[in-house]
Amino acid sequence: MNVPLPMAETTTCDDVPVLKERGQHEVFCGLTGILWLHRKMQDAFFLIVGSRTCAHLMQSAAGVMIFAQPRFGTAVIEEKDLAGMADMNTELDRVVGRLLARRPELKTVFLVGSCPSEVIKLDLHRAAERLTGLHGPDVRFAHYSGSGIETTFTQGEDACLNSLVPALPEKTDDTPELLVVGTLADVVEQQLTRIFDAIGLGPVRLLPGKSSRALPPVGEGTRLLMAQPWVDDTIRSLQRRGAELIRATFPYGAEGTEAWIRAAARRWGIDDAVVDAAVEGPRARARKALARHRDALVGKRVFLFPDSQGELPMARFLSRELGMELVEVGTPHLDRAHMEAELELLGPDVRLSEGQDVDRQLDRCRAERPDLTVCGMGLANPLEAEGLRTKWSIELVFTPVQGFEQAGDLAELFNRPIDRQQRLRF
Repeated sequence: MNVPLPMAETTTCDDVPVLKERGQHEVFCGLTGILWLHRKMQDAFFLIVGSRTCAHLMQSAAGVMIFAQPRFGTAVIEEKDLAGMADMNTELDRVVGRLLARRPELKTVFLVGSCPSEVIKLDLHRAAERLTGLHGPDVRFAHYSGSGIETTFTQGEDACLNSLVPALPEKTDDTPELLVVGTLADVVEQQLTRIFDAIGLGPVRLLPGKSSRALPPVGEGTRLLMAQPWVDDTIRSLQRRGAELIRATFPYGAEGTEAWIRAAARRWGIDDAVVDAAVEGPRARARKALARHRDALVGKRVFLFPDSQGELPMARFLSRELGMELVEVGTPHLDRAHMEAELELLGPDVRLSEGQDVDRQLDRCRAERPDLTVCGMGLANPLEAEGLRTKWSIELVFTPVQGFEQAGDLAELFNRPIDRQQRLRF
């Protein structure tokens, strides 16, 4: 396998031109972020205040059986609520009371707004305050919007974590601590924290953690690493609390993970040789796993539709570690400050688009006829019918893909459609 290109580049992120797209959107709503958040925070419940459509979306997306005990549900807005024939706050209080009677172990309940609750202007902020007064201090209530009216689906996590920032305790000293922001699968979290322990970097805290009440302190001395590319608002809220952001690539692939770890290590003044010794084994395993897929993907042309905000780090991984040719890289929102390291590695020649005008993007994709199109589920089937191979972008969010040990799994997700096409030819 070819070794990834050197990290040093002369390009700055301001040199990269971006096509601004403003038109029809094709994305999931922010409610879907609950699917990974409720697995992480094991003492929290996500109560969607929405319609039966919201409930059906979550049930089908999560594949929840009727006998399961998931930590999310829907307080359904009925016709009588919309017609003003019932007091919606009284109805919400009743639903919450029944929930806590059945689930006394819960410590935090998130009231999650939806398109219907926002259209009728239901004030969930006041509802959370009222319910905290009724059921606190044993249970805390928070609220955020998961509406898909103006957001993409991963922004639901950002809104959720941002709602926790005011509740984070104040850090009492300026001793350096690392706070990793963004949901990581447990196996990824364990692998990355083992490396931080090996290089002597700590303490390391995570947001979110397994407990919604054991929240990390924040203040002077808190240093932030973004584990997910879409936690922009949360990062800014933490910075206003005195935390410092360590600018780095995202931990996708061997190159991105190593650079992510090194960025933190250098801020702590840890010698590069110490990091080399800690990452040597995982890095070698990652490169070996990537080599199994590189031959099938090198030179293949890929078009990424905007969906999750993870498109830039994914594009960097596909281009630099798997040798794929980037036709276009679309992202719902481009925060240059948080994507600085990724933009520098992508270089000025990549075609970037921000926002969405799905019809225009489809026209460009059809004209280019890429070997692989990364897009939402709603676009995938029509494009497959037109002879284009696709990869559902939502899989890249629901699958553990960060870190050295998952680099091969990440590459395999992109290789599967290509491999399937090859098999069908014979």
